[in-house]
Amino acid sequence: MAGDPACGLILVCDHASNHVPEDIVLGVGAAEFSRHIAYDIGAAGVTRGLAASLGAPAILTRFSRLIIDPNRGRDDPTLVMRLSDGAVVPGNARIDEAGKLARIRRFYEPFDRAIDAAVAQAEAAGRTPMILTMHSFTPYWRGQARPWQVGILYDRDERLSAPLIAGLRDDPAGLTVGDNEPYGGGLPGDTIDRHATMRGLANALVEIRQDLIAGEAGQAEWAARFARLLRPLMDARA
Repeated sequence: MAGDPACGLILVCDHASNHVPEDIVLGVGAAEFSRHIAYDIGAAGVTRGLAASLGAPAILTRFSRLIIDPNRGRDDPTLVMRLSDGAVVPGNARIDEAGKLARIRRFYEPFDRAIDAAVAQAEAAGRTPMILTMHSFTPYWRGQARPWQVGILYDRDERLSAPLIAGLRDDPAGLTVGDNEPYGGGLPGDTIDRHATMRGLANALVEIRQDLIAGEAGQAEWAARFARLLRPLMDARA
């Protein structure tokens, strides 16, 4: 999505789509593509709403993470998933290095170039951008309920994560906010590492519980919530 390169923020949605081109056969049942193993449910809607509200550039993937996961380093063993949350992916089970490289060139590298271009455009406009990546997580994991409505992940850089966590904890809705939960931040080679940490850009990764953003109303609510938090942070860095 196009936005103002000088706004001070770039949004990224690594797992926006469950689409698989017809020429790629994964051998996975249709029902699996409605699950979190194929994409981050609701994350694309929140990202688009937030981008529209803030006038920020947004880069969203157009392919399923079952093809290749752009939020992994190239040498990460989960870059192309053979088994995901109990689902075997036959089309990935015997993929060789040539097949993996073909997917990197077709899907992973264009995604990287789009983020690089957005950063370059922001810098050309005279504004060093923050990078915020948008994700969602399942309400239950291995039979255990997850108590958080939202989590903010980060590595060592807390310039963006700390005010977001504080703002979410002050929300009148009384949110339970994960501080590097439900996952830990700082994954080597992930999107934040490649495009923000290595450039010294302020960054954070957002995780919203999927049952809260499965529909349009929830997506709009969470986009508005993050817009309220991000506007003053963007203004302060102008």
